[in-house]
Amino acid sequence: MLMDATGKSFDVIVIGGGPGGYVAAIRAAQLGLKTALVEREHLGGICLNWGCIPTKALLKSAEVYHLIQHCKEFGIYCSDLQADYPQVNRRSRQIVERLVKGVEFLLRKNRVQTFVGTGKISKNRTVQVETSGKPIAEIEANHIIVATGARPRTILGTEFDGQRVVTSKEMLSFQQLPNSLVIIGAGAIGVEFAHICNTFGAEVTLIEMMPTILPLEDKEMSEIVHRSLVRNGVKILTNSKVIALEATANEVSIQVDTKADVQKLKGDLVLVAIGVQGNVENLGLEELGVQIEDSFIKVDERYAT
Repeated sequence: MLMDATGKSFDVIVIGGGPGGYVAAIRAAQLGLKTALVEREHLGGICLNWGCIPTKALLKSAEVYHLIQHCKEFGIYCSDLQADYPQVNRRSRQIVERLVKGVEFLLRKNRVQTFVGTGKISKNRTVQVETSGKPIAEIEANHIIVATGARPRTILGTEFDGQRVVTSKEMLSFQQLPNSLVIIGAGAIGVEFAHICNTFGAEVTLIEMMPTILPLEDKEMSEIVHRSLVRNGVKILTNSKVIALEATANEVSIQVDTKADVQKLKGDLVLVAIGVQGNVENLGLEELGVQIEDSFIKVDERYAT
């Protein structure tokens, strides 16, 4: 462990408090290492706050709603069935808040010192922690773990505006769902939101450039999910490429090359779910000579630079 007069020296510094970062920090502390964690937003990262966990909460609400809609099949009758989507959303956020508190507790329990801000690495193994561009701490360690996660990729150079062209984060923030939306990308994120929004009454079009939806999954699974979505009213375009996207104050217009023709689509908004790019900017990595390829840090077999 590096030592200085301020007590801001550690064995390990972890930059990023998502599932990779906070778990690494806790384990390092359990192994007897003095550990610091730097997180700029919310502990738990995208997965806990704006990804895996809240979407599963919404999917559960969608499952229950869909089941009740078909309760006659079970000999149960229900009248005046309504979905209160603001409450559906509140439930998902409450689950997130509870689990974030659990992460905070685990970090305190294992004596991991947490710094709220962005971290930038210097050559002398120090990390400058800043909040709103102002330095709040300078800490140092023999070992630094970069676990800064990733963010959604844009399409056709169109920036996310949070209103018409959105990411999954905005979708998880909306208190009301749009009447219609186009989803670009039919991986796990795109398919999940297609199901959620369709179940709660939105008109959904799902676009995928590969031959099948869920292209990384088994073909049989992809076919089952495809049939289920279509049966419930989702329009799916596979082998299709978005060639133009324009957002106005009221709607989004999209042109899609389906190989058979060019279709023009409109919706209240478009969700872009075409993959992610690594958060590697402004960490000081280039100055240290760390190699970056396609927004990801190049590492060896031990995940070291």
